[in-house]
Amino acid sequence: MTMQKTEKITFVGADGESRLAARLDLPRGTPRAYALFAHCFTCTKDIFAAGRIADGLTRHGIGVLRFDFTGLGASEGEFANTNFSSNVGDLVAAADWMRNQRQAPRLLIGHSLGGAAVLAAAAQVAESVAVCTIGAPADPAHVRHLFLGAADEIEAKGEAEVLLAGRPFRIRKQFLDDIEGHKLEKQIGEMRKALLVFHGPRDQTVGIENAGRIFGAAKHPKSFVSLDGADHLLSRREDAVYVADVIAAWAERYVEPAEGVAEAVPAAPADAVVVAETGEGKFAQIVSVGGVHTLRADEPERYGGTDSGPSPYDLLLAGLGACTTMTVRMYADRKGLPLERVSATLRHNKIHAEDCQSCETQAGKIDRIEREIEIVGPLDEAARAKLLEIADKCPVHRTLHSEVLVETRLKE
Repeated sequence: MTMQKTEKITFVGADGESRLAARLDLPRGTPRAYALFAHCFTCTKDIFAAGRIADGLTRHGIGVLRFDFTGLGASEGEFANTNFSSNVGDLVAAADWMRNQRQAPRLLIGHSLGGAAVLAAAAQVAESVAVCTIGAPADPAHVRHLFLGAADEIEAKGEAEVLLAGRPFRIRKQFLDDIEGHKLEKQIGEMRKALLVFHGPRDQTVGIENAGRIFGAAKHPKSFVSLDGADHLLSRREDAVYVADVIAAWAERYVEPAEGVAEAVPAAPADAVVVAETGEGKFAQIVSVGGVHTLRADEPERYGGTDSGPSPYDLLLAGLGACTTMTVRMYADRKGLPLERVSATLRHNKIHAEDCQSCETQAGKIDRIEREIEIVGPLDEAARAKLLEIADKCPVHRTLHSEVLVETRLKE
């Protein structure tokens, strides 16, 4: 599933004049929370990692704003006039736009120098409760090594053209002076927000020691995740998806549902399931199972829902499928059969009763569930046939074929 939609927007940057180009990536239904994403140095909002992470977060119900800093990508302004301070200002301007037009970001995410920028901007975004950095330097002055070959020219002439990632950028002395003036450890220590630090141990652009400095300067709650095998730009899809999934799971503890969304379904008793509307769209539900597990339910868009969770029939098939594979596994283990893996694929549809030779109902339509079971392992045909027979004896299967009494009453 991809993000439901992306809105192209613009807002005025820190200089008060330049309009910055941005994308607002939105999930299906009402976002649970919003995140603000800052890209790496001289990158743009459309860099692979930014797109993948935004896509992953929308899958978890989090809206993401990503934008081009002044003078980069599709944004107005001259890059040579920018510096780290202006980047921080652009971030604050983006948060202001979100606050005025949607909802202030609860989550700040920064990649590389963008990570340093969100650490510096965090105190100016009061509503943010959690900050995440990915391959970030502990100080913005870390990027100075990129200009070493032109440092003398910059000092002598006040500016020089520098090739960065194969593209020419004009770097002025004011940029170097600005990054030298920012020391982040004090700001990190006073941030008073949850912190998640991602870093690859083999990052050749920003060394892993930077993660150690950021983590060491921060107060709890703080977490560190090692991106083993990942490069600085997270160019492998699986690395970017992993980062998005971890951020979403970690942020659960800190983000609150969007205004108008049910805070939480009442915890179900240990022997019950509680289902309640979330307020997101027409049919979205939140489900509490035994007060321990929480999941969502919804209808597809073609039926008026927002597709934020499985449909009721999807959940029915999931219950039957899980019961089927568990029953087959229990039997195989008890009999010592060399079953390596079992899976079930299920589909539900309606058919005309007259098309069913073995059904009691002869008129109208009936429900049909198709169940295909895959059995992997060195089993002979007799064992495979027995396991197929056992599949029909799972408790949920028997329930569906037996008389079921459902008693409904109003809660007092």
